[in-house]
Amino acid sequence: MSAATAVLQRLPDIRSWQEDLYRDLHRHPELSHQEHRTAQLVADRLRAAGYEVHDRVGGTGVVGILRNGSGGSVLLRADMDALPVQEATGLPYASTERSGDVPVMHACGHDAHVTCLLGAATLLAEGTEHWSGTAITVFQPAEEVGDGARGMIADGLADLLPPVDVALAQHVFPIPAGQVATHRGPMLAAADSIRITVYGRGAHGSMPQAGVDPVVLAAMIVLRLQTIVSREVAATDTVVLTVGSIHAGSKSNVIGDHAVLEVNLRTYDDAVRNAVLAAIRRVVSAECMASDSPKEPDFEFYDRFPPTVNDDAVTDRVSDAFAGFFGERFSPIGAGAASEDFSDIPRGLGVPYTFWGIGGTDEKLFRKAVDSGRVAVDIPVNHSPTFAPVIQPTLDTGTQALVVAALAWLAT
Repeated sequence: MSAATAVLQRLPDIRSWQEDLYRDLHRHPELSHQEHRTAQLVADRLRAAGYEVHDRVGGTGVVGILRNGSGGSVLLRADMDALPVQEATGLPYASTERSGDVPVMHACGHDAHVTCLLGAATLLAEGTEHWSGTAITVFQPAEEVGDGARGMIADGLADLLPPVDVALAQHVFPIPAGQVATHRGPMLAAADSIRITVYGRGAHGSMPQAGVDPVVLAAMIVLRLQTIVSREVAATDTVVLTVGSIHAGSKSNVIGDHAVLEVNLRTYDDAVRNAVLAAIRRVVSAECMASDSPKEPDFEFYDRFPPTVNDDAVTDRVSDAFAGFFGERFSPIGAGAASEDFSDIPRGLGVPYTFWGIGGTDEKLFRKAVDSGRVAVDIPVNHSPTFAPVIQPTLDTGTQALVVAALAWLAT
């Protein structure tokens, strides 16, 4: 019997409290940097399992350390924050939480991530006879705004930890529940959000010759930005550039004095990322000049995420372990254009890492959508108000994956 199989024999014993905890976390989501209740639940359960606990790391982050003799040191990470989304799942444990006037929902599966890692931490603590080394659990705040991992590193995470050999993390994906999927190399894209303010000159709508119309200027920028991807990026490189929001003007017969565009960029390569960011500045500045804008444009960068580039050797080792445990439920998966900030932790610690996906979609629903050719329509994806991973086998699979991956380094 493998060490992972031996440790996971206790999984049925924790299934009940895991499911109850998941429903509780889903019912009570918390926005980025506000994860106080979640962090307290995590810290209490880690202490009860025998972990050395450090809380309030990077604000609301929680770190648990379990030393179990000599051997390697593995870091397992879960993110805790929710999103400003009005839940529309209809579940009996659906969120009704609000932060002020803003609805809050676990629309990305972080409640499942927390539950699975707490389950894995408990099983590792109960099965110490089957492994040797150090298990480190990191419960990270503020992934959704892209600064939670950096905040933990800046707050001295490295000083709390013994030397770390490898960092591991997972995410619920809209693929069939029970499946586990990995990818070598670039797994998730880097992301840059840019708030661009361009300036015009206000005038009456009947006298456009007296003004500089920021609406027309913004429209020209939107059109020209699309040519960056189609004409300045090689066909072998992947770039997604989206203008998600434009705000300008106040009335149909008033030419305003400024427009605000919100742009989102996704890339996988740092050189391509830098080239496209420079091109965005160039295009915006040139269009402002062409429109005789009275003022230089302003660029505000926010919600910036690093690329997630899985280490080949680490990914191969985890993949071999997954293949041996999950069999046909394990498979490779292509890179995605979504973004994560997990990689800021291993980068800050100077260790290799890998990041994988677990399925959360009801398998029958998924297969029906595949057969009808409606996967993109019928399967709720992350950040959707109807995104709701099925509780099982999602929680079992996520817990198993973390234990199997950790024991690829820690098994005696």
